[in-house]
Amino acid sequence: MLLAIDVGNTQTLFGVFSKSGDLIQHFRISSDRNKTDDELGVLIREILHDRAFDVKTLKAAVIASVVPPLTVIFERVCQRCFGMSPLIVGPGVKTGMPIRCDNPREVGADRIVNGIAGFEKYRPKDAGEVGMIIVDFGTATTFDVVSPQGDYLGGAISPGVHISTDALFTRASKLPRVELTMPKRAIGKSTVESMQSGILYGYVAMVDGMVRRMKKETGFPVRVVATGGIANLIAQESQEIELTDDFLTLDGLKLIAERNDLFSEH
Repeated sequence: MLLAIDVGNTQTLFGVFSKSGDLIQHFRISSDRNKTDDELGVLIREILHDRAFDVKTLKAAVIASVVPPLTVIFERVCQRCFGMSPLIVGPGVKTGMPIRCDNPREVGADRIVNGIAGFEKYRPKDAGEVGMIIVDFGTATTFDVVSPQGDYLGGAISPGVHISTDALFTRASKLPRVELTMPKRAIGKSTVESMQSGILYGYVAMVDGMVRRMKKETGFPVRVVATGGIANLIAQESQEIELTDDFLTLDGLKLIAERNDLFSEH
């Protein structure tokens, strides 16, 4: 069994894959920098035990992290609690995806993982020169472009919806916190509706505008896939997002594990 760990700034997503490549368990915890490796090890064991999963069947692990302090902690969790040294996605790891950026080392591991998964899972194999744009709604919202040949070309990073909402609530004393649900109309009839409209319809417009701008620059047709916390909510109103995949990053980690022979070793 393979343990895949996607360490984000706000949450950490775990997935357990069978040797045949099926995702059989998944769960999230907060990305808490204050917890020790012992505490996190106990928490992960308890969650898996509660689901009647035998942790002794875990034989390999792969980690993508955008939080360096937590990378070290989760590496120790894998070593001390599960007896395995994880593969950490980064420079030197075989991904099968050339990175056509000024400084490839600057590109976040999660963005490369998403690019690999999006390209392998959703690029039409019989449609000629088709690339991918992957939109990930996390703490930041990222846009990543993959060429029809499978090269990572770059992308864009913008503040995530929750960061923007928290900033609005914190800096405007008369505005309340609001639930992120899509309002019925763009013209709000109350403060809450107006905020929901500005945040969510405004975000849809930003996403669609960015995707259209990127499409003009690529010179080839693309498919647009979204993942992350509010991907399904935004996709309901977006004219550019074609499909959503909640586990795109985990599938990308599985693909990297396969390309680095983690399955064959165990």
